[in-house]
Amino acid sequence: MSWFRNIYLYRVHDAQPIPLGVLLSALAEHRFQTVGPHEARRYGWTAPAGRNSDVLAHEVGGQRLIRLAEQQRMLPSSVIKEELEERCAEQEAKQGFPPRRRERQALKESLIEELLPQAFARTTVTDLWWDTKNQLIGINCASAKRAETVLDALRQSLGALKVTPLAVREPISRVMTAWVRDAGARPNGLVVGDMAELRGNDDGVIRARKMDVDGEEIQAAISAGRTVSKLSIQIEGVLGMTLHEDMTLKSLAFDDALLDEANDVEDEGDPIMRTETDLVLMAGALTSAVQQLVGWLGGEQDAAAASAFSLTMQEDG
Repeated sequence: MSWFRNIYLYRVHDAQPIPLGVLLSALAEHRFQTVGPHEARRYGWTAPAGRNSDVLAHEVGGQRLIRLAEQQRMLPSSVIKEELEERCAEQEAKQGFPPRRRERQALKESLIEELLPQAFARTTVTDLWWDTKNQLIGINCASAKRAETVLDALRQSLGALKVTPLAVREPISRVMTAWVRDAGARPNGLVVGDMAELRGNDDGVIRARKMDVDGEEIQAAISAGRTVSKLSIQIEGVLGMTLHEDMTLKSLAFDDALLDEANDVEDEGDPIMRTETDLVLMAGALTSAVQQLVGWLGGEQDAAAASAFSLTMQEDG
């Protein structure tokens, strides 16, 4: 497995964790198959340990890891457009007038069906971490859309899965702004980094990189009413990250001591042993980091508020 670089976090509201055997059976029914010659896209579950394993889910001490693979035929819109224009021109030359809208659409659909088998197929994988003890799911991806795709696939496989984005009581932007404005407001164990993004009422954005957030420029921007929407921070002894105002954690950098511990473990070339060792160490760090962050951000919202937040996000999207 690859250690997570970005993570979207979700609270699981199901009363009881799904037994591992049930999960494995459900995933097996939706195992990944390569895309067919006339298919644009296909996804399914694959082994987190890679090609030398057929285990679709790993669990150690209540920590689970599963992986969604998606294969998509890459058919650039520019290629379709260019070829379509040529065929429309040919038809116009034959019949003396350009194809009507409905005819043009039919030509396009026929063209896509013809070109798909020739298109290059690209495969991407996305890992999902499931902490069954704390009823938490984290998805290693860079976009909310991708995270929702993985969750939708899991819901389809299981039949149902009640989750909402992990939400905290305090507005994250306001807390991050307080951390930048006043060093004394920073909790023990938190180190503020050298990257921040600040937004103003004019929708303008200041992106500060490799800058002292306690310096005059950043402090002047805060005094002028700007708020922090992204901030690089480090939880001492655990990991560094960029915290976003929507509780997304990006650019994760696990503590060197933890990575050294993982590298020192003798796995004898066994991909399953390596995957499960990394899972235990990574999950421990992520659980610790999330718990500390939630505490620093005023605690977690109750389920009703989180559900309302999730509905609002879906409507806005």
